[in-house]
Amino acid sequence: MAYRVTLIPGDGTGPELTEATRRVLEATGVEFEWEVRHAGVDVMEEAGTPLPEETLASIKRNKVALKGPITTPIGIGFRSVNVALRHELGLYACLRPCKTYVGVRSRYENVDVVVVRENTEDLYAGIEYEAGTDDAHAVIEFLNTKQPKQIAPTSGISIKPISPEGTERIVRYAFEHARAAGRRQVACITKANIMKFTDGLFLSVFREVAADYPEIEPRETLVDALCMGLVQRPEEFDVLVLPNLYGDIISDLTAGLVGGLGVAPGANIGAESAVFEATHGSAPKYKGLNKVNPTAMILSGKLMLEHIGERDAAARLDTAVAAVIAEGQSVTYDLKARRDDPTAVGTAEYADAIIDKLT
Repeated sequence: MAYRVTLIPGDGTGPELTEATRRVLEATGVEFEWEVRHAGVDVMEEAGTPLPEETLASIKRNKVALKGPITTPIGIGFRSVNVALRHELGLYACLRPCKTYVGVRSRYENVDVVVVRENTEDLYAGIEYEAGTDDAHAVIEFLNTKQPKQIAPTSGISIKPISPEGTERIVRYAFEHARAAGRRQVACITKANIMKFTDGLFLSVFREVAADYPEIEPRETLVDALCMGLVQRPEEFDVLVLPNLYGDIISDLTAGLVGGLGVAPGANIGAESAVFEATHGSAPKYKGLNKVNPTAMILSGKLMLEHIGERDAAARLDTAVAAVIAEGQSVTYDLKARRDDPTAVGTAEYADAIIDKLT
């Protein structure tokens, strides 16, 4: 039976990357029924929104979506289409695996880290008060009656909510992911020594949930110590579970360890739906040039295969990608030793080389 999946091509170079990924996924032998829907700046004029209701409805119906990069529109009320999708679909978990592949330029070897980021709470919850506004003054006045430490009346304010419910949900997801993937360790990353009532709560819930997974080693690390540890000994880390802000920062740091966002896949997962997407932007200046590296999106497709239970196909796809990159022949310009190497191939040809390994 074919898996019904919402396919969102995106804009800029998104359609080229999406087409390459679609062909590679079909070459694994897994059958798909693609329901193509659109989002982004290219549909604004016709739909009046970068995220049409029919696109949301399709994802809710199919439960799984593969999405190409989308340009963030300016001045129309959305922080971004990606943020809107997470909010509308309740995609509380951001999954960002970062793994070294032989042939990708990096200062490191043997890195294989999975970042599990909480998506809905923390300082990214969007509860802010602009400096100088009546609301900001009211919040500051109220808080100044509650504590000896006084907030300057000219301050802007951001609120950092972290709940036991939201924390348990993301921590349990991290342990379940570790269990399913045969991972050995889950590390809780906080600044609980300073923010005792928010990060401290996150850590406390982590300790409670960890007791339900005795076969997986729990680890506790402060976020500043983690940054140093990742730079010095990244091979020592396995699965990291983090509140929203730290997760955003650390996921880019770990991507940098393995060669950049061009090889960093991503997924945003909720109780009902999951959206799989590359973590880089849409690079509109390269639109239609058949030039951009599709690895991140192809590996996001690999995450999708794992999510729907096709783990064998996912493993074969990962092996094929690794082999093509290691050979270094049919790869895009950014995967060559020199970016001006005339033997570099295009997006479609790179996908062809991976397909050859799969068939």
